[in-house]
Amino acid sequence: MIKSMTGFGQSAYDDGRLQISVEIKSLNSKFLDLNLRLPKLFSEREIEVRNLISEKLERGKVQIAIEYQRYGDESMKQTYNEALFVSYYQQLKKLADRVVAPHDQLFQLALTSPDVIQSNLREDSNEEEWEQIKKAVVDAIQKCDQFRKAEGSVLEKMLKECCGVIGEQLKKIEDLDPKRVQRIRERLKGNIVSFFGEEGYDTNRLEQEIIFYIEKLDINEEKVRLRSHLNYFMQILAEQQSNGKKLGFISQEIGREINTIGSKANDADIQKHVVVMKEELEKIKEQLNNVL
Repeated sequence: MIKSMTGFGQSAYDDGRLQISVEIKSLNSKFLDLNLRLPKLFSEREIEVRNLISEKLERGKVQIAIEYQRYGDESMKQTYNEALFVSYYQQLKKLADRVVAPHDQLFQLALTSPDVIQSNLREDSNEEEWEQIKKAVVDAIQKCDQFRKAEGSVLEKMLKECCGVIGEQLKKIEDLDPKRVQRIRERLKGNIVSFFGEEGYDTNRLEQEIIFYIEKLDINEEKVRLRSHLNYFMQILAEQQSNGKKLGFISQEIGREINTIGSKANDADIQKHVVVMKEELEKIKEQLNNVL
């Protein structure tokens, strides 16, 4: 089973008091590239959310947006320490007068000074609401993961089809190969005879040279290794865990054997099948870019 890195998950919660919305989108990437948008009230929870994402989604370019809103809460979210504000303002004014500076920005400076603005939100309330947000995040992650599995099943089918085509072309090459060897043998002997005549060469020496030449063009080992790589590729596809990187390494080995067969065979009929195999391998590599 394989997973795609393309995914989408959405979760919502609304109990008449709280409204929470979580949306996750993911695309392919070599590493985990996370773009997180959290409500300011829960900004300190960023590490916790990142850990939840990395544990389940592992890799990809992931965007997560968390929207949070309270209903019917008309009480003030923050209060002001008036005595502290006045103290800051008077001190700033005193400094401004001493250097003959304008008073235009003193109000804003005093208002944003430490501990002047105080939150009215209770910590226990925040914790309860965060737990509800966390549940929505986990639910969205699970939906995104299911989306990835569904996309992965489509990719798996395509990859199997491409491997099947390569296997079929390899079988055709295996059928053609004995005829190729015989043609090479006859062509070499014919060229020698036409050049030296029937009595102008050593038959034993000719056989030795033909054997040496054919061994250089032998593709039996490449055929065996290619078949082995295809079987291993299918085996990894069937594993429970998604192994996109391992499949990528195997596809490189498949490509190496296909190229060697093409270069060593030196045969037009076999080359036609090599071209088809290369085309299918390119499809595999393209799809593997999106496999987790």
